[in-house]
Amino acid sequence: MIVRKFNPNDLKRVYEIENMSFNQSYGIKMFQQLYEAGVGFLVAEEEGYVIGYVIFWIKYEKQGHIISIAVDKNYRRLGAGTKLLAKSIGILSLLNLDKICLEVKQTNSEAVEFYKTFDFKINRVVPGYYEDGVGAILMYLELNR
Repeated sequence: MIVRKFNPNDLKRVYEIENMSFNQSYGIKMFQQLYEAGVGFLVAEEEGYVIGYVIFWIKYEKQGHIISIAVDKNYRRLGAGTKLLAKSIGILSLLNLDKICLEVKQTNSEAVEFYKTFDFKINRVVPGYYEDGVGAILMYLELNR
């Protein structure tokens, strides 16, 4: 398994993974716009087949943000998510940021536990954050401390 930079040929596959992973997904145009805006965009690939992705950026001057991360349901628990998140944290760590933040659905305890393995801490819950009315758990990882 390798982690590499996203390229436009990956767009359709990334969109498929997004749709299988989230009830309310980003549109394919949004992925294209994020890529064109220059965000961090990586994919995990197994034998030439894209199995996961992560998108991240600098949200504020000293704060990184994980926008989205997902792995094809048929390839979960094989380390792709771990490699994608670790690589993203590594890149953001080089930019002299204070922290990295993300949001996760309040009902997604599996994802919360995954982020905790990287030392992400829970900041607070925002009720009704998502379109379906579910709250978001805001999490953060302190960097360079």
